[in-house]
Amino acid sequence: MKARTRLLLEQLSRRWPALQSLESDVVAAFEMICRGHRGGHILYTCGNGGSAADSEHIVGELLKGFLEPRRLCQEDRQALERRVGPEEAEYLGARLQYGVRAVALTGHPALSSAVANDTAPELIFAQQLYVLGRPGDILVALSTSGNSVNVVRAAQVARAGGMGVIAFTGQHGGQLARLADVTLAAPSLQTFEVQEYHLPLYHTICAMVEHEEFGGQ
Repeated sequence: MKARTRLLLEQLSRRWPALQSLESDVVAAFEMICRGHRGGHILYTCGNGGSAADSEHIVGELLKGFLEPRRLCQEDRQALERRVGPEEAEYLGARLQYGVRAVALTGHPALSSAVANDTAPELIFAQQLYVLGRPGDILVALSTSGNSVNVVRAAQVARAGGMGVIAFTGQHGGQLARLADVTLAAPSLQTFEVQEYHLPLYHTICAMVEHEEFGGQ
């Protein structure tokens, strides 16, 4: 782990003392995501309500620059130039950024409504993951209770398909904790408080991944 990455982890405990006990789980989630990225795998996210917004938020921090620039290297800029010409390559090369391959399963309302209507509402995430997911991919499953049925079904499909599972839950973990490789169980049973804790947890993980994979020393 780079020095700056370690500092980001330490800042979480200083700013949010109630989350200090989750430091080892944050590291485990960070390491899993880094391994997946290096292996060319995809990270999927899902959740309901506020957790659906969090699942989109996580993907947003991974797919583009978060705290640091992720500028293209000269080799990749030259590859753009060979394919689209110097003028367009100059524009694209100056603005495109590196990222972690990530997909929010909450972002397909037409498909989700079709699954809910034609098969079962609890399968809106599981159906997508069953088709898209591959061994070595990762599911980030968010449920403040740990028992949201559609999120649990997605985790079951992930386990059956050889994917890793990172769960963001409330204090007791629920069913998700039994399915996950890593559980980040926020120290509260109140939904809004759990969601408030989830934000600094996943912000820290995303920042750590960004620096480790795209930053300097």
